[in-house]
Amino acid sequence: MRNPIYVRATVSWRKAWLCPLVLACLCAGAMAEAPKAPEAPEAPRAPAMNPDKATSLAGLSVTRAGARLVSAGARGVILLSDDNGRTWRQAKVPVSAALTRVRFADSRNGWAVGHGGVVLATRDAGETWQKQLDGAAAAQLELAAARREDGDESRRLAEARRLVQDGSDKPFLDVHFTDAQHGMVVGAYGLAFRTDDGGKTWQSMMGKVAAGDGRHLYAIAPSKGALYLFGEQGTVLGSVDGGKTFARMAFPGKGTIFGALSSPTGDVLLAYGLKGNVYRSGDAGKRWERVELPNVSMVSAIRLDAQSILLVDESGLTYRSNDDGRHFTAAARVQPATDLIQVSDGAVLGSGLRGTFRIAGRNEAQGANP
Repeated sequence: MRNPIYVRATVSWRKAWLCPLVLACLCAGAMAEAPKAPEAPEAPRAPAMNPDKATSLAGLSVTRAGARLVSAGARGVILLSDDNGRTWRQAKVPVSAALTRVRFADSRNGWAVGHGGVVLATRDAGETWQKQLDGAAAAQLELAAARREDGDESRRLAEARRLVQDGSDKPFLDVHFTDAQHGMVVGAYGLAFRTDDGGKTWQSMMGKVAAGDGRHLYAIAPSKGALYLFGEQGTVLGSVDGGKTFARMAFPGKGTIFGALSSPTGDVLLAYGLKGNVYRSGDAGKRWERVELPNVSMVSAIRLDAQSILLVDESGLTYRSNDDGRHFTAAARVQPATDLIQVSDGAVLGSGLRGTFRIAGRNEAQGANP
């Protein structure tokens, strides 16, 4: 079982320094080469911080909970804004592990995932958070599932035992809930777990995503009647039964995919990632075409409306599409963004190395640096 802090995949990490996993590792100060770390202890409680310092920490994800904005990032800090990101205050969080993704199923029910295999949940629009899962518990769930589903002599069981031995050192990288009860989390080395009761209990899906060969899974995207997982080395897994089983899907790209967007109807999917690997599907993932873009890693994206999409590359250069992702034109340069959300006045808010920042509004997106 590989250690996620010292990844030696086929991708070039110097070119992909802003992908969710690598940025989270930077936040944890763990990029230097070192021997295998001992089993990690349970993530400590998040320290009380000066709000000004909290807002300047690296942000790894930002999302909406109704009218509220919620940002998550380094040291387990979760911030809340009720004025479109002009001011922020710190939420109560039980861990200090870097949080790589935060998403809400509705205005009150949300989840955040991150280092140490942490899964956090909130029922009050982000004011308070409770831990539902960590890496040690997740490893035990996979060990039990491997014994039950694959038998005592299986390769999967051997990998599950190594997962237990490694301890709580592997991050979750994305979370997706279809409603307040049904959701899935994925991460490094093929980590995949689902819940059907809002996170009260979790079950391992690692045997169901085995077609991914244990590669990192970076993104979950719903499409018309299907659910897709995107990851390392062009890995795309699809499910047509609500995420209960997954199969390897034909995909023309071999580069790592960091994220994906789906259209409101679910017909259009846009996958983006390493070295300008951007692919568009107009038929809910059945066929894909490459979108011509520079040979630079695309690290975040947002759909602004039915036809408009904004991409941000690792240097902070933005690319705008006004034809539903078929073509993109270079626009303003901003801070490199790990995640993007549109606020009520039409502007886009990004999360990045120095916290959240504002990108020009819808009518200004073709302009100079904001």
